[in-house]
This record gives sequence, structure tokens and C-alpha cells, in this order.
Amino acid sequence: MRFTPAAVALSLLFATVSSTGIGQPVRYAVNPASQALVDEGSSVQQAGKLDEAIGLYEAALAVDPGNRTAYIALAQVASAQGLPGKAIRFYREALRLDPNDVAALAGQGEAMVQRGAVEKARRNLVRIEAICTTGCTETNRLITAIDQAAAKPVLSAEAVASTPTVAPVTEQP
Repeated sequence: MRFTPAAVALSLLFATVSSTGIGQPVRYAVNPASQALVDEGSSVQQAGKLDEAIGLYEAALAVDPGNRTAYIALAQVASAQGLPGKAIRFYREALRLDPNDVAALAGQGEAMVQRGAVEKARRNLVRIEAICTTGCTETNRLITAIDQAAAKPVLSAEAVASTPTVAPVTEQP
């Protein structure tokens, strides 16, 4: 009976301390070897050798699968190659590691605009504006991409459905 208040207080303390980390992403330091590969890949990418840069970024991810920078770099290369679906997937992996990465949100939004998913890109814009209260360059970059997509005519809606012409079939004996 004498220990009941102390036991309750101690269990309450353990319950609150252990629940503070739930729901927060675990952040680890990036492996220096992985970061060196990303830096080398970035210089190779600047030189225009995209295939070699992809190899270096993938090697960086093999060394450290939690390297967000490598995922973002792979997504940028995919966008440069005109593969927005692949870029969206790589940005999604970067956002899985850190859901509040503004660069990944903006890049994913731009890739979505390339695919024609302007409404999803606007959702990313809202998330960026909520995270970044001061003027971010990513916000302006995504707004520009969305505005340019809105200014383009929608080609699929303008397409005229053509009716196929059927040639009469004649039977040959």
C-alpha cells in the first residue's frame, strides 16, 4: 500500500516517455561513403553523363538505403530523361524517409505536373506552404510549373473521335 502512489507515478512517467517517439521518423546519419558516391554522381551528372550518374546513385543506395539525397538525385535524373513516373516513385521513397522534405515535395509535384496530375501537384503545394512558412524557392518553382501546365491546352479533350471506315468485304470463291 505504501508503494502504490510511487508505482503509479513511475508507470505514468514510463508511459509518457516511451510514447513521445511514436510516429516520428527515425533519422540516422548518412554513411560517409554513400555521401561521397552521391557527390561524385552529382559531378558526373553535371557533366551530362546520366547513365554513369545513375550507377553512382544506385551504389550510394546500396551502401546506405536511407540516403534521401540519392533518391532525390535519381528522381532528378529520371525527370531529365523524361520519365516522370519513375521520378515520382523515387521522390516517394525520399518522402518515406522524411515526409517534410520540401525539395522532395516540390520535385514530386513537378513530376506530377509532367504526368498531367495537376490536382495532386496542388496538394503537394499546400503541404509545402504548410511546412515552409517563409518564402521558399521550392514553392515558387512548383507554382510556376502548375501555372505553365494550366496555360497549356489539354490535347486529349480536343481530340476528335474518328469513326473508322469499313471497306465492303467481297467474298472470293
